Amino acid sequence: MVNPCCNYPCENSGTCVRFGTERFECDCTRTGFHGDNCTVPEFWTRIHHLLKPSPDTVHYLLTHFHWLWDVINSSFLRNILMRVVLTVRSNFIPSPPTFNSKYGYLSWESYYNLSYYTRILPPVPEDCPMPMGTKGKAVLPDPRDLVTRFLIRKKFRPDPQGANLMFAFFAQHFTHQFFKTHHRMGPAFTRALSHGVDAGHIYGDNLERQLQLRLHQDGKLRYQLIYGEMFPPTTQEVPVAMSYPSSVPPSQRLALGQEVFGLLPGLTLYSTLWLREHNRVCDVLKEVHPTWGDEQLFQTTRLIIIGETIRIVIEEYVQQLSGYLLKLKFDPTLIFNDQFQYSNRISLEFNHLYHWHPLMPDSFLVDGQDITYPDFLFNTSVLLHFGVEKLVDSFARQQAGQIGGGWNVHARLQEVVELVIKESRALRVQPFNEYRKKFELKPYASFYEFTDDKEMARQLEELYGDIDALEFYPGLLLERTRDSAIFGESMVEMGAPFSLKGLLGNPICSPVYWKPSTFGGAAGFDIVNSATLERLVCLNSRWCPYVSFHVPRSEEDHRPRDPSTDSHHPDSRDTLVYTTQPAELR
Repeated sequence: MVNPCCNYPCENSGTCVRFGTERFECDCTRTGFHGDNCTVPEFWTRIHHLLKPSPDTVHYLLTHFHWLWDVINSSFLRNILMRVVLTVRSNFIPSPPTFNSKYGYLSWESYYNLSYYTRILPPVPEDCPMPMGTKGKAVLPDPRDLVTRFLIRKKFRPDPQGANLMFAFFAQHFTHQFFKTHHRMGPAFTRALSHGVDAGHIYGDNLERQLQLRLHQDGKLRYQLIYGEMFPPTTQEVPVAMSYPSSVPPSQRLALGQEVFGLLPGLTLYSTLWLREHNRVCDVLKEVHPTWGDEQLFQTTRLIIIGETIRIVIEEYVQQLSGYLLKLKFDPTLIFNDQFQYSNRISLEFNHLYHWHPLMPDSFLVDGQDITYPDFLFNTSVLLHFGVEKLVDSFARQQAGQIGGGWNVHARLQEVVELVIKESRALRVQPFNEYRKKFELKPYASFYEFTDDKEMARQLEELYGDIDALEFYPGLLLERTRDSAIFGESMVEMGAPFSLKGLLGNPICSPVYWKPSTFGGAAGFDIVNSATLERLVCLNSRWCPYVSFHVPRSEEDHRPRDPSTDSHHPDSRDTLVYTTQPAELR
């Protein structure tokens, strides 16, 4: 007999409970609905749905009417709307966590076993007749065929919102502190046991690695000096495990908090910036607190770095991603009077959703040089040769790719994308439309509604047989994009709740932590409250390049900066070539 829960009969977040071989019940408790399938709205649910605008309407209002948003952003209305954004989005994410890849029902194991990614929806039941439940075909499309047909780039399509490579590399650097799949145990498991923004990509994800990376003096991290500038040390001096191919000589293997960050110069760039910022903040705290020892200086600085990270993510990174005219604001006090749980678990769906490989360009333009993938990957000398300033300036001026709409993944990344699809199948991730329902989005009725490309719709229908059998990750990347947007409706409406819950659920945002003394007093609190991407770069470099998550918007931004006139750092080191110079280790 077919498991009746394979039909996903319970709507509106109702829970399907199987009784015997054929009977099921839908538990509609606190969903706002009742009835056999949780489809009959209660009175206040009906009123709420009548008054609630559609996601597309909200998006349109937030991205149009500049004159109105100029008024709102300069008034008390900004705080009110920001509070609504934070609470409404965060409420989509269950807390405490619900499922994991082993248990498709609530269990103590799902709650306390932090080695698992949590799950927003339970896995597809194992005894379903079809891979995605009861609909679609008995065999899912070949992953390679799927990626080749619909995802591999034909011609680079830039992000119409203007995101640049500083944005793309920040996305990868930032998320790899909590997306750390434990491949030896399997794709259901994570090694990032803190499940949130903990700066583990800077300090390491365990105490042993952290202690190796620390200088054990004045709270600082270890570093090497090259012509007076601070860079991460090599693995010869700090023997932490790093993922480098044998072709990279030991003298060029940088020791970083995240073992895979030697892969791309954009990741080593951000690692260098945060290393310099950590040690700079230590100097600030040491001056204010001369009696503090190494441990207190280190621990307090780490809290400040976490605070800076969250502010930059919300006020600049998410701002760029959203395209909203509402000026986003990081102010934990906005939700102090609301019920909010200051905890977070990273979900498998969030991990899969965030595979934004279309951001990567065809090649990398650095200071007038066109660097191909073979010369860019695992090449730490790019950072040492060009330096922080030139890399930032170059990455900030090069446009990243559009994520949604299909046909924009570079061929070099094909196997990575295929792996996401294979892992989602092994973990029995529910269909794309079931996640649409979970996040209160209308499920698509056909592939022709899902995409504007009729030929893509025809081929997808041929491969899957039914729109209700379309897989989660392909659905996110192939969905038609919003007008002049980086991706479609689903990526925004599903991704934003995960992101904001993870950021605001951090303990430093709680009423217990969010006060000056947590950050070493007014000096440390001011660093958190004034953090910007530009300050991160310009306070830790010799001259201030063009810094933004958006490609230059004006003629002034397009013009190269003259480092000799920069007020941050008057001296330039454009002509230095680092790979031929000796280094001093600290």
